[in-house]
Amino acid sequence: YHPAPLSESSPAETFVVEISALYKLPVNYSIASGDEKGYFIIHPSNGIIRTRKNLELEDFPVNFKVRATDSSNAAIFNEVEVTVEVLDENNFPPVFPSSLLEERLPENSLATQIVQLKAQDNDTGRNGFLTYGILNGQGLKFKINETTGILYSTAPFDYEEEPTEYQVVVYAEDDGIPEKKRGYCTVVVKITD
Repeated sequence: YHPAPLSESSPAETFVVEISALYKLPVNYSIASGDEKGYFIIHPSNGIIRTRKNLELEDFPVNFKVRATDSSNAAIFNEVEVTVEVLDENNFPPVFPSSLLEERLPENSLATQIVQLKAQDNDTGRNGFLTYGILNGQGLKFKINETTGILYSTAPFDYEEEPTEYQVVVYAEDDGIPEKKRGYCTVVVKITD
């Protein structure tokens, strides 16, 4: 038996799978071995397995054996293996080391790299896979490489004719399940004369 994976946040009493032995007489079901940490409980007569307590992701997958025993003769039994997997929940949003950065950019610089932003996400797998974007593009004067987090200017600035300071709000977004999470950083770009 290989039931659908459970969420790591599944509460106790969550249905896992129903074991069914084909036998002419009633059988008693029990967990024979493999569930050392006691995550599961089986109903002795209907074979329904449920969780007994909260699941710890690092303990899974768990492989255990379920035994079906003849209700009148304990010497007659059979066993089947059950493998239960647990899905990592998206617990953490991405976090930038600082929520505010200040960078200087000389006027008349051609499109140029300003700063590389790097966020951290304490989730694993796709829940920790980050892409970067800009929340406010300040008139499309800035762009970010969605993979590397490098912030660029897209055109030269004129110190005398344009604002001398721009606030660019950058986000890092994970690829989390069931929902994506974001972290933010404001980059203050000061144009220098």
